[in-house]
Amino acid sequence: MSVDVIRKAFQATEEGFLSVVTRQWPMKPQIAAVGSCCLIGVICGGTLYIANLGDSRAVLGRVVKATGEVLSIQLSQEHNACIESVRQELQSLHPDDPHIVVLKHNVWRVKGLIQISRSIGDVYLKKAEFNREPLYSKFRLRDPIKRPILSADPAISAIQLQPHDQFIIFASDGLWEHLSNQEAVDIVQNHPRSGSAKRLVKTALQEAAKKREMRYSDLKKIDRGVRRHFHDDITVIVVFLDSNLVSKATSGKCPNISVRGGGINLPPNSLAPYATATEAGNT
Repeated sequence: MSVDVIRKAFQATEEGFLSVVTRQWPMKPQIAAVGSCCLIGVICGGTLYIANLGDSRAVLGRVVKATGEVLSIQLSQEHNACIESVRQELQSLHPDDPHIVVLKHNVWRVKGLIQISRSIGDVYLKKAEFNREPLYSKFRLRDPIKRPILSADPAISAIQLQPHDQFIIFASDGLWEHLSNQEAVDIVQNHPRSGSAKRLVKTALQEAAKKREMRYSDLKKIDRGVRRHFHDDITVIVVFLDSNLVSKATSGKCPNISVRGGGINLPPNSLAPYATATEAGNT
């Protein structure tokens, strides 16, 4: 396991999806506008690798020894045009394009179309041959693509896990739109482990309802297709870390891999021992 291995995995995924788009383009040309953010975490030998494309986020909950307080530590970099450094990066990569980022309806968007600057897919903003008819006109650019506008190169970090690291929250931007890093960590820390991810999703939806001046119960009744106008999609996974296993891993006394997923039956030692349980939830 290494940063290079993870980078190659992202590249292979991007190439695999590109091959699907190429095959299906004659029958389903709109697939060229399909894409996804991608956030992964890998724990190996006591090292936590985080890799990200787009605006999902990974946050670590770590105990402060002196006070016992659990602090939030953001582990991932986001690629959203609302972030000034991302806009500057795009402008430096496309110095000849004054419209590489456009403020549209008070939201910064790449070419006025999409908020994220890196993704899997979205090949209509990467390859000129897919930015033409019969792709819907709203996705087509006025000028031909000279170089890829979006990237599939992930931001990757590696940190050594500590025995006082408690859990990691992996979530799409729909969660972070309504909760701060510390608020999410506090919710996980101050409640039973079981149902942590669903609890975060519900809290974010309650906040979304409050901002719309409506009841949570009424928000839940809205059809999913229409709900997108009220809040972004939300996917959450919470991974709890076993401090004893983390200590053994950093000293090389633990098998390389193992994980126990909440509600999922896996053969013994089939995945990684630093995570003792996972909870997932989405809406």
